[in-house]
Amino acid sequence: MKKRLLGSLIAGVMLVAGSVNAADYVIDTKGAHASIQFKVSHLGYSFVVGRFNQFEGGFSFDKNDIKASKINVTIDTASLDSNHAERDKHLRSADFLNVTKFPQADFVSKSVVDKGDGKFVLNGDLTLNGVTKPVAIDADYIGEGKDPWGGYRVGFVGHTQFALKDFDIQMDLGPASSHVTLDLVVEGIKQ
Repeated sequence: MKKRLLGSLIAGVMLVAGSVNAADYVIDTKGAHASIQFKVSHLGYSFVVGRFNQFEGGFSFDKNDIKASKINVTIDTASLDSNHAERDKHLRSADFLNVTKFPQADFVSKSVVDKGDGKFVLNGDLTLNGVTKPVAIDADYIGEGKDPWGGYRVGFVGHTQFALKDFDIQMDLGPASSHVTLDLVVEGIKQ
């Protein structure tokens, strides 16, 4: 009994000690130092590209223990912007994102796989159009350091792709248009 208690206590101390160096960051959307952009093939002839103008989130990060990192992001789906008002109205409709019924999308990380050399895979759950599915984001650590305003920042880029039908988006524009690509730029300000 004493050995188990001592073992649990040591494991608890090691867990806390291992996470001491992790820092919490808020994603810098106010300064426009973060972006979520999308790209979908249009009938196999060109691409529709756009972004989400409103999102927020935060993360915990320690470059010496990347696998202990965590992130959560909430996207205002009505902030979709493809630079074409009529198309945006259609993309916000029940044919695609159904923003009236599902006004936000969420990503919550579950694990991080360190690939070395500043590369990692961020695994998590994406909730979009009322459906939650696992997605993997290939990401790169860009750098970190002090900013000119007395703060501390860290930055990343990421990329993922998923099938629209996996999130119950049934509009069919052909096989070339079945997947969406997301490109992410994340700069966080240390809290």
